[in-house]
Amino acid sequence: MSRSFKVFLFLLALFFFTFGGSVWYFSASLPKVIGPQQYRPMVVSNVISAGGEKIGEFFELRREPVPLEKIPNVVINAFIASEDAQFFSHKGIDLRGITRALIKNFLAGRVTQGGSTITQQVARNLLLTPERKLSRKIKEVILAMRIERELSKKEILYLYLNEIYLGHGAYGVQSAAQNYFGTNVWELNLA
Repeated sequence: MSRSFKVFLFLLALFFFTFGGSVWYFSASLPKVIGPQQYRPMVVSNVISAGGEKIGEFFELRREPVPLEKIPNVVINAFIASEDAQFFSHKGIDLRGITRALIKNFLAGRVTQGGSTITQQVARNLLLTPERKLSRKIKEVILAMRIERELSKKEILYLYLNEIYLGHGAYGVQSAAQNYFGTNVWELNLA
């Protein structure tokens, strides 16, 4: 066995030992995965007059969750195409996407793009803090793999499309559809 091969084996063993230790260390403090049944987001509270007419709203985050079945395929496909083209084929993480983002960020000398999958975004938005640290990213990867084991792709999409921030105070696709187009998400079409 050549010396370079021994060095390679040592580095490979060191990598797996470090990776395994990190997974064990960070797994101990992670929250439980939640599914659609446990999903209780902050929503808009409507103020209704004695005559049954809506006269006001109270909210910290403008969000109106809708079932996945009410969201048109064109909306779902647009998010998958722009956020995570490999969504239906990966198991929570996309190593090619992470590698691509790391290279682009390294070449730029700063963070210019993320390598997070839709599942990782669900983990971050529902279960973690938004801090930008390596430890949070490791937790996000571990949780994404757990989410993929425990939830279906449809359940993950439901959580994602109802939780994601879409600008101007709109959280989720229903609030965004009302905010930007003055209509409900189920009435959206390609145009």
